[in-house]
Amino acid sequence: MGVVMLRRRPGTPTLEEVAALAGVGRGTVSRVINNAAGVKDTTRRAVQRAIAELGYVPNLAARTLAGRRADAVALVMTEPDWRQFGEPFFSEIVRSVGDALTQTEVQLLLTLVRTDAERQRLVEYARGGRVDGVMLMSVHATDPLPDMLAEVGLPTVLLGRRSGDESVTYVDADNVGGARAAVSHLLDTGRRAVATITGPPDMYVAQCRLRGYREAMERAGAEPRESWTVRGDFSADSGHRAMAELLERAPEIDGVFAASDTMAAGALGALRAAGRRVPDDVAVIGFDDFPLAQHTDPKLTTVRQPLDEIGHAMVRLLLEEMREPSTAWRHVIHRTELVLRDSA
Repeated sequence: MGVVMLRRRPGTPTLEEVAALAGVGRGTVSRVINNAAGVKDTTRRAVQRAIAELGYVPNLAARTLAGRRADAVALVMTEPDWRQFGEPFFSEIVRSVGDALTQTEVQLLLTLVRTDAERQRLVEYARGGRVDGVMLMSVHATDPLPDMLAEVGLPTVLLGRRSGDESVTYVDADNVGGARAAVSHLLDTGRRAVATITGPPDMYVAQCRLRGYREAMERAGAEPRESWTVRGDFSADSGHRAMAELLERAPEIDGVFAASDTMAAGALGALRAAGRRVPDDVAVIGFDDFPLAQHTDPKLTTVRQPLDEIGHAMVRLLLEEMREPSTAWRHVIHRTELVLRDSA
C-alpha cells in the first residue's frame, strides 16, 4: 500500500489556463498548437498571445487531442556504470513494468543514458513525438534529465528520487523505515557491533538506507563507529570488498546491514572466506528481497520492497499523466517488510 502526496508544480501553466486567458476552449488551443485548419485568425492570435504571456510549453496533451500518439513509452536507465545492468534490480523492474503494460497497446522501449550527449539525444527524440512518456530509474543526485524532460512537457515518472525535495513525480519505497527495521532486528537479537555497507553516496536511496541504520543505532543507544561504515556500489563485488575491509579494521563486528541483497551476497562470500560463520559469528541482513536472497548460503534475511507494486504504480501514474496532464506532482511511497530467513 503506498502513500500518495501531491505537490503543485509552481508556475507550470496548463492547457486550461491558456484556454481561459484566450477565452476559448482547450480544443481550440490544441488546434492552434498543431496548426490545424478551421481556426479564425483573430482566435489564433489570441491563443498565441496567451501562450506567450503564460510561457506555456506544448506537451503531450496537444498531440493526444490531435490524435497523434506514439503509443510507446521509454524506460530509461541512467546508470553510468555498465556493470550495474547485470544486477537483479534492473531486470526485476523491467519485468514489472513490462507486465503492467501487457494489458495496454503501449509499447515499451528500453534505453540507456549515461552522458550529456545521450541525455540531449533522448530529449530531442522525445520532443519529436516518438514516445508519449518516460520512466527513469537509477537517477543520481545531480542528474538534470528529469528536469530537461519536464521542461519540454513530457510526462515523466522516476523510480526513486534525487533528493528529499524531488520536483518530478516519483514512486519509491520507505528506505529509511526498512533500514531502521533491519538494524533494530539485529540489535534486538543481541548484536552489539553492527556495521553497514552503503550504496553510492550520490544516490538518495543510499542516503536514506544509511539514515535508517544510524537512526536505529541511536535509538538503541549503540553509538555507531566510523569504522563500521564502508561504501559499496550495490554490486556483489563491492559487497565482498567492503566486508573484507570491515573485518580487517573492525574484527569485533557481529552484525552487518548491507543496503542491497547483491552487496549482502558478496558480504556472505567474504565472511565465508574469512572463516566467519553466519549467523553464529556475524548476522547479515540485505535489502530488496530479490529471488537471489533465497538462493544464498545461508538464505538471506532482507527487507522486501514491493518491486511489482512499484513498477505497476510507475506505469499507472505515467498513463494517467499521458491521458490528462496534472498540475501536481505525485509522490508515492510504498511500505517495506522485514523478511526473516537464516542469515539473521
